[in-house]
Amino acid sequence: MSARLRFAALVAVPLAMLATVPLDAGVGDLLVAPTRIILDGRRGTEIILNNIGDDIATYRVSVELRRMKPDGTLEVVTVPNARESAAEAMILYAPRKVTLPPNQPQSIRINARAPQGLADGEYRVHLLFRAIPDPKPITDPAPTQGVSFHLTPIYGVTIPVIVRLGNLQAKAGIANVQKVVVDGKPAIALDLSRAGDRSTFGEVRVVKAGVAEPIAIAGGIALYTEINQRRVTIPIDARFAALASGPVTVEYLEKTPTGPVTLASTSAVLR
Repeated sequence: MSARLRFAALVAVPLAMLATVPLDAGVGDLLVAPTRIILDGRRGTEIILNNIGDDIATYRVSVELRRMKPDGTLEVVTVPNARESAAEAMILYAPRKVTLPPNQPQSIRINARAPQGLADGEYRVHLLFRAIPDPKPITDPAPTQGVSFHLTPIYGVTIPVIVRLGNLQAKAGIANVQKVVVDGKPAIALDLSRAGDRSTFGEVRVVKAGVAEPIAIAGGIALYTEINQRRVTIPIDARFAALASGPVTVEYLEKTPTGPVTLASTSAVLR
């Protein structure tokens, strides 16, 4: 799976806002694969970057700490707790800055070195790939009155890097399924819950008997270990809007090397 770096923010906007609204990147486009890393503290892996833009682009790689809120959004951590500090300290990666010609791939090596005696559990950081704008020549500023600002675009995308130590388990649940209207369009809202010592990540499907495809589906739904429940809203496929009533089955599926595993399933009636 690849994530295409086409995200922009102004310097006046926190980088936590990145990767929320797709825009055209003016400093070059970046493909990142994979978009989610799980390490066991013994073996490392590689992340492949590929510049698919028309110009040479430079990217800086750095680690950020982020916490998930009950609505599923992520906030940048300014004061890390002990677990977050341990996660940041164990992550090793190189190089930390790359310059890519068009259509030129580059690998980033990443590993986790857990210190002796570190408690079993899940540890997570987020790896940020941020484009560095080309330096602009210095010119005499035009005369202005009052205060003026020059806003420089910054482009970036983050991916989670998860370290799992020990035999970790997780369970999930689904509750409070209901049909809602979001921006004038029908959707299905529900509460996902998590218990255990690791996060969950998967796809939520709403299935109706007699309909071959899910009437609503959303992938990439995570519950990180700092939360036990989050509210999820999934748009109903426009093709099935007229069928989105009555009994349905809601499933939360996690992909594994041996195939999808059902983390949770429940029946509900849409009204």
